[in-house]
Amino acid sequence: MLRTLFCLSFLLVSTANFAQQSAINTHDLVKFDRALDLYNQQQYQAAQSLFREVKNKAEKDEVEADAAYYIAISAVRLGQPNAGELMEAFVDQYPASTKRNSAFIDAANFYFQQGNYRAAQEWYAKTDEFLLSGSEKEEFHFNYGYAFFKNKEFDKAETEFNKVKNSEEYGSQAKYYLGYMAYSGDDYEEATEIFQEVEAEGQTGKNLSYFQADMNFKQGNFEKAIALAKEQLPKSNLREKSQLNKIIGESYFNLENYQEAIPYLKEYRGQRGKWSNTDYYQLGYAYFKQGDYENAISEFNKIINGQNAVAQNAYYHLAQSYLKMGQKQQALNAFKNASEMEFDPRINEGAALNYAKLSYEIGNSYESVPEVLTNFLEKYPYSTAKEEIQALLIDSYISSKNYEAAMGLLEENYRPEARKAYQKVAFLYGIEFYEQGDYQNAIKNFDKSLSVNGSADPAFAAKATYWKAESNYNLNNFQAALNGYQKFKKMSAAKGTGLLENLGYNIGYAQFKLKNYASAIDAFANYTATENENPVQKNDAYLRLGDSYFVTSDYWKAMETYNKAIAMEGINNDYAYFQKAISYGFVGKNDRKIQELNAFLNQFSKSIYRDDAFYELGNTYVAEGNASAGLKAYQNLVNEIPASSFVSKSLLKQGLVYYNNDQPNEALTKFKKVVAEYPNTEESLQAVKTARIIYVDLGRTNEYASWVKNLDFVNVSDADIDNTTYEAAEKQFVENNDNAAAKGFKNYLQQFPNGLNALESHFYLAQIQFKEGKHQESVPHYQYVVSEPRSAYTERALARLSQIQLENKNYAEAIPLLKRLETEADFPQNIVFAQSNLMKAYYNQKDYAQTVLYAEKVLANAEIENNVKSDAQIFIARSAMKTGDENRAEKAYAEVRKIASGALAAEALYYDAYFKRKAGKFEESNAVVQQLAKDYSGYKEFGAKGLVLMAQNFYDLGDAYQATYILDTVIKNFTDFPEVVQEAKTELARIKAIEAETNSSVDVSGQ
Repeated sequence: MLRTLFCLSFLLVSTANFAQQSAINTHDLVKFDRALDLYNQQQYQAAQSLFREVKNKAEKDEVEADAAYYIAISAVRLGQPNAGELMEAFVDQYPASTKRNSAFIDAANFYFQQGNYRAAQEWYAKTDEFLLSGSEKEEFHFNYGYAFFKNKEFDKAETEFNKVKNSEEYGSQAKYYLGYMAYSGDDYEEATEIFQEVEAEGQTGKNLSYFQADMNFKQGNFEKAIALAKEQLPKSNLREKSQLNKIIGESYFNLENYQEAIPYLKEYRGQRGKWSNTDYYQLGYAYFKQGDYENAISEFNKIINGQNAVAQNAYYHLAQSYLKMGQKQQALNAFKNASEMEFDPRINEGAALNYAKLSYEIGNSYESVPEVLTNFLEKYPYSTAKEEIQALLIDSYISSKNYEAAMGLLEENYRPEARKAYQKVAFLYGIEFYEQGDYQNAIKNFDKSLSVNGSADPAFAAKATYWKAESNYNLNNFQAALNGYQKFKKMSAAKGTGLLENLGYNIGYAQFKLKNYASAIDAFANYTATENENPVQKNDAYLRLGDSYFVTSDYWKAMETYNKAIAMEGINNDYAYFQKAISYGFVGKNDRKIQELNAFLNQFSKSIYRDDAFYELGNTYVAEGNASAGLKAYQNLVNEIPASSFVSKSLLKQGLVYYNNDQPNEALTKFKKVVAEYPNTEESLQAVKTARIIYVDLGRTNEYASWVKNLDFVNVSDADIDNTTYEAAEKQFVENNDNAAAKGFKNYLQQFPNGLNALESHFYLAQIQFKEGKHQESVPHYQYVVSEPRSAYTERALARLSQIQLENKNYAEAIPLLKRLETEADFPQNIVFAQSNLMKAYYNQKDYAQTVLYAEKVLANAEIENNVKSDAQIFIARSAMKTGDENRAEKAYAEVRKIASGALAAEALYYDAYFKRKAGKFEESNAVVQQLAKDYSGYKEFGAKGLVLMAQNFYDLGDAYQATYILDTVIKNFTDFPEVVQEAKTELARIKAIEAETNSSVDVSGQ
């Protein structure tokens, strides 16, 4: 009772005091009440404005403090930027205000209701819980705990929730969140206990079954997890259904019930719409176990850049799936990937074994097949497959066609059982060099092949002997070539090589080059007497047989043989016809010779022997006393073929005919023309000598002396010394004493830089220097020869000089030399040399129109070898690619594939794959890349470029794994080709960016 009276008394006193204050400041209190009404009606902006007026005019601290409180709390509710500052100012300025704690809790609850848990947490921290009522305290602890929970400060959240877990109002919710935090921290035992309490209280919550299902799954209680998840599925939203499907599917997966797992695993939508590599693996493996390899591949191949045991397992089963589907190139890549990952040793070895076998079977663009097999044997020396791999290793040296790598491995790890492989690989490597025109290295490898004895294969010994002889022939080592041919002929294994058919032809040529004409006649006669399916070669044999008869002065037989060649209507008919014509002269049948030469000139209007024919015709007419016809023939040569080496001779002959027919002035005109246009030649010297006689006969010696003074190459007083000095050097040259000859020619040129024999000295000195490998030293001497009027040395000097400029890649200097050689050459092989190298030089100068022009000239020659034809087609193709004419390039590369070998064949295959990809034939393109890998693995650049094509094809075929793995491998293993690597990096970045949209395991941060 006392307590009640006291309270009533206190209330009366307070009311009296308030009445007194109202009387004092009634106006302010009316405004305060009006502002408070507005505040309670949630008209915070208007209320805040009135509270400001009250605060500014208040005469009492209590009223001012209350107004400041409502100004700040209104700012909080209005979300004003300075709300926090106003609240802090209120607390600082009015520390004794009864509304101080209310300010904290009001602000905290407001932010809590707005979902701004970070701000709420800051205001709850300032609240004094001891000033709160019981119900306010429970709300405070729950809200404070929930704010910590939302901000992932679980330790602090747990502390607050534990304070209200027994609360009638908040207990179930607090326990739910305590259970959830235990669940999230993988403390499933505690979580289960707490969730059971919540369930017992009848407060199950919509997520409780989900958590229980997930916890059972994580504890390995898969059957219970399935039951709980299936029970929850109908009650769940889309996101929860996705997770529950994952729990059910993965539980079935772990129970090895793959058929039941598949539909649930497929319904999973991933985290934020993305699957992980593990997700793809589980579905892929489930399909694999069901024998559905196509669908297994479609899931496994989405696993990109996996670097864990799951990925290794996936790649291994992906490879097996590819094998089941017959996709061997894809399987090779996946086995390679799995074999390089170190998570499971059994998978490592199994994948490495399959990778080795597949490399042998289909080829390998990454490394040589022998290297793959050797690496397996070194890494797994106790493998049960050791003998099988050793057998494949020996055979792989040949099938890979990577002879360089094979020879390196054979020589480094030579074993007796590999003798036959060594013999065969060395031979094939020699053939590769031979086809490239590198005859020195070809011989080295043929010798290596021949060095094998014991278990050697006689057939390869015979073939190596033959091709070594061919290489020596091409190096002009004719005696060594002949010895090789004859040795081959005696070998019993020669019969099975298919090379005996041409042996007589080759022996005949070697004897012919050695000037053993009687032996050459026997060989060519025997060869032409046999049936031969090569008409071009047989025709050529008749020509050389005729030449052999010709040089041994058996002219009737020569003519008979030339007629046989003519009857075949071969490409060298003009030569046979010409040789037959001049043969008549040697048997005293000048009339027939004249008849045949005129017929030749009428029939062969473009023959390179026309100048020879005109010259011979003129000589024969003169010999028969028909001077006018002879003069006409000579003049026809001068007019029609002004670049011919016979022009100077024809002019001299005309002068001599005029001289012998008492026409001295006409003779002098011709002689002076020879001297003026062809100084320092034999013809000019002969012209000066004969002109001297005419001037003496005419009594005009002063005129002769005046003329001769202006000729710097004529010094009558020094002529004997000149000739003597030159002849001494020439003698050494003829006797093959190169050092002495070179010294002699240099001495001559120092004494007589413009001497009578300067031309010959420059030429022979250049030849010696070139032979000794001093190519640059020979250049000025060859240049001297080609700068002089046409002579017997011009053609050879042009060929050598252009060759040197090409070696030095001085294409601008080489082109004019080659163009001269093309038009001035008498020998067909020099014309081919000029045209084929003009094609290459113009390409390097980026003059693609001229490149194609000369390539077409080369192809127009029916006599050229296949390697020259493929060169020409390659340059047409390359030029077409450079100018954007890909249709023509495709056709040209198709022609190259028919005849090319080595690097050119690899290039042609790459472009076959390129054009097939361009046409959308992705699988066909990949098949060509596989062929490139199998047959031309030694040509790494095209192998790398082919792999990039393959990767692009696989991505377009929906296989992201293959695409990314291949590109990764190119980037790591082909650093010698930076342009290819950059293309691979660009393509890989593009693909990863696309895949990262659906696969959370794809890392694009490094791109």
